[in-house]
Amino acid sequence: VSLIEMLSDENNSFLSRREIVCDFNGLGGKLKKLEAIEMITKEFKLDGKVVIPIKLQNHTGQPKITGTFYVYDDEKLAKEHVNPVIFTRLDKAKNSGKDKKAGDAEPAKTDAEPAKTDAEP
Repeated sequence: VSLIEMLSDENNSFLSRREIVCDFNGLGGKLKKLEAIEMITKEFKLDGKVVIPIKLQNHTGQPKITGTFYVYDDEKLAKEHVNPVIFTRLDKAKNSGKDKKAGDAEPAKTDAEPAKTDAEP
């Protein structure tokens, strides 16, 4: 049984995009936008396309999330059509994940360096 249940999949030829609306079952309150993008990309084989999460809506009392995604072939066209705030939030989320990974590795190095300087005098 798949976690993703397709509600609608429309090809909007006027705006040159594909609009996907689907339910994520059993992930209420746990799903992040970047994880949702990865799941949609794998489920619908959208490698090489720009997938933008427009809306992730939780349902009260139900462990499901309804997501709305726009799929563009061209990133330039996506940036013309979609509000730039959405892109800044996605970039911020991507960078915060990288900073946490880099931040976990850096304290180990800084902890080791003061120990060496204390041992020298």
